[in-house]
Order: sequence, then structure tokens, then C-alpha cells
Amino acid sequence: MAAWLVWSIAAVALVVGEILTPGLFFLGPVALAAVASAVASLFGASLWLQLIVFAASSFASLGLLRPIARRHLSMPHAIRTGSAALVGAPAVVVQRVDANGGLVRIGGEEWSARAFMPDQVLEPGLRVEVAEIEGATALVYE
Repeated sequence: MAAWLVWSIAAVALVVGEILTPGLFFLGPVALAAVASAVASLFGASLWLQLIVFAASSFASLGLLRPIARRHLSMPHAIRTGSAALVGAPAVVVQRVDANGGLVRIGGEEWSARAFMPDQVLEPGLRVEVAEIEGATALVYE
């Protein structure tokens, strides 16, 4: 079997492994190194040179790409958008909120709400915090 084909199969296997282990971002850079070795093989490089290309490319891609990917995987709360950005936001009770429902004002908008703790009753005017968003309902607590 041709060396470039072996490197290509290894690259595909590593990419599949990366897909099946989300969040680690370890196998993806190594897959890029396998592609570099396959290209070296296509240009007629000997096996020892292919291995050097693989090792150097692995270290380089892990050293350069993994820190960038890790930064992007852990988004700070300030970048959250949509209803996810409301979690932790302060709110004011507009209509009594209990386990069955109610109404709160979050950042100038009125939201249907339920008490996060089933036995909790929150009276109008009380300042609360959004614990979770379930569909179009804010779950709030004091």
C-alpha cells in the first residue's frame, strides 16, 4: 500500500476521532500533520523524512492551533446572545410570580415567569435574578 494512502487513512481516522471527542481539540491538529506527511510522501520523501514532517507538523499545529481553539471554545458570559444572555440578569417582578406563573421585567421587556423554587412566591416590586430560560418563560429566584 502506498505511504500517502496510509497517511490519508490515518488523517481521516484522526478527524473522525476528533468529531467523536468534542471539546478536546487534540486529534484535529494531528490529523493536519498526517495530511502534511501524505503530501511529503506524494513528493517522494523517504519514510524517515515523512516521520520528521509528521512529528514537526504535530508539534507546530498543536502549539499554534490548540490554544486558539481552546480560547474560542470557552466563550465568556459577555458574548452570550439571545435568551442565554439573560441567565443571571436582574429582573423586577411585575405580577406575582409563583410555581404556576407570573410576569417580570428584564431589561425593559416583560417576560412570563415562574418561580425557580416551586414553593417560592415573589411579590410585585421585588428584585429577582433569572436562573434559567425555558422557552419564553424566565425561571427566577430571590
